Amino acid sequence: MFPSKEKTEKSAEHLFLNNSQKSWLAYQHGMTQTHQTIYEQFANLSLPYSGISIHDLKEQLDLFSICPEEGRDLSQIIISVGETILKNSIAVHHPNCCAHLHCPPLIPALAAEAMISASNQSMDSWDQSSAATLMEEKLISWLCHLFGYQDDADGVFTSGGTQSNFMGLLLARDQYIKEHFNWNVKKQGLPSNFHQLRILCSTSAHFTVKQSAALLGLGENAVVTIETDEQMRMCLDDLDKKLDILYSQGLAPFALVATAGSTDFGAIDPILACSKRAKHYRMWLHVDAAYGGALLLSDQYKHLLTNIELADSITVDFHKLFYQPISCGAFLLKRAKYFNLMKSNADYLNPEEHEHQGIPDLVAKSIQTTRRFDALKLWISLQAIGRKKFAELLDYTIELAKNTSKLILHDPSLELLNKNPTLNAIVFRYTGKSMVNQLETLNRLNIKIRQNLVNSGKVILAQTKCNGIAYLKLTMLNPLMTIGDVTFILNEVKQIGELLQSRKREDDKNV
Repeated sequence: MFPSKEKTEKSAEHLFLNNSQKSWLAYQHGMTQTHQTIYEQFANLSLPYSGISIHDLKEQLDLFSICPEEGRDLSQIIISVGETILKNSIAVHHPNCCAHLHCPPLIPALAAEAMISASNQSMDSWDQSSAATLMEEKLISWLCHLFGYQDDADGVFTSGGTQSNFMGLLLARDQYIKEHFNWNVKKQGLPSNFHQLRILCSTSAHFTVKQSAALLGLGENAVVTIETDEQMRMCLDDLDKKLDILYSQGLAPFALVATAGSTDFGAIDPILACSKRAKHYRMWLHVDAAYGGALLLSDQYKHLLTNIELADSITVDFHKLFYQPISCGAFLLKRAKYFNLMKSNADYLNPEEHEHQGIPDLVAKSIQTTRRFDALKLWISLQAIGRKKFAELLDYTIELAKNTSKLILHDPSLELLNKNPTLNAIVFRYTGKSMVNQLETLNRLNIKIRQNLVNSGKVILAQTKCNGIAYLKLTMLNPLMTIGDVTFILNEVKQIGELLQSRKREDDKNV
């Protein structure tokens, strides 16, 4: 006997958002409880991390049954998630959380997230995302003009820099092979001489350049890295030298990746000079502006991205200095026609006749099929905050980084690597006042300092290496951070460093 449709609807109506009173009350109750839990267990955290060990956190999570036979009360589930997950999450809004390019999200964007999840639009086809499709197209058009592109440009929202960089190099590869090898990669795969292809980028470029080369079937060894100058930018002399070597070896450099805001240093490669070389050698110029793209909103700093419109493609992220919840990025293409290199049509999703009918199916421009309506949160944020306020937030964090560099430069216990920060990233290390300057000893000491800070829950710092030297990193995206917070962090670094040094001296005495 089959269950009646009416009985099924009645038993499930409170589980889905719909126009019934029962559904709306359930939604309101769940959201109210969620908001309360977020406030109590996350927004109200006094430290950037609880300090709980990995072992203890695993034990707490092991108490959860993944899929019970019978459902539990949602309120109790939300409370337990708050006490276990949110309470032990990294508080990205805390001023002492400054490890990565990981921003506190804007409240207007959080409001947008509720609409995005509730409406659950899928950005692959028009009949799954009607108004959302047009909104994304409007945002992409605005972004293209913001970056100096003309009307024949286009783009698409992505999950972030990894996907955008991959798409730039994918199109660069396929266009080069089509033009120089008379070969269609999409239909025929890689040609027999694909091993000649090379990608150039600086040693400070994002790791996804090499990752993309591997995923594209070229291999990491296809990436030729260029040395950087004293400001951590691509060295043009070394670029010219490497290009001469590649051509003398009969190799085919097809793409040059310039970085506009390197992950560690915020360095910006000389875009105009890169563009001239790309044009001369008929290479595709891709600019990775995932970090630095937001500078175009600033009257004070937008000049740092002068000539970015010369790039064939651009990566920009919004979950960094646009303060959007993860994930949210975009890939911009100077000439929209190159999207045809990756376009595919499926009869059930985006049939070719839709193009003739003027029906926009965005899947043709993306390597994703199902995709969230992330453009909405950027649009609501831009509407609510406005360009001037965005610029003010960005300018403040850069000035804070400059003031931080001065503090470190005048501290005999600390050593600053990037003395003139371009963006809001500071790379430094603890050296101590009287310690023998042994590289391995200092490396271990700085790594231990960071780990101690994380374990205490007081400060979340990053670590990195440059020329084999271990450094600490302050990534100062958070506009809520003050010079007082910076002073506290640096004092904590020095106190732990001094304590570890004194312990080592005592241990050495007892040996």
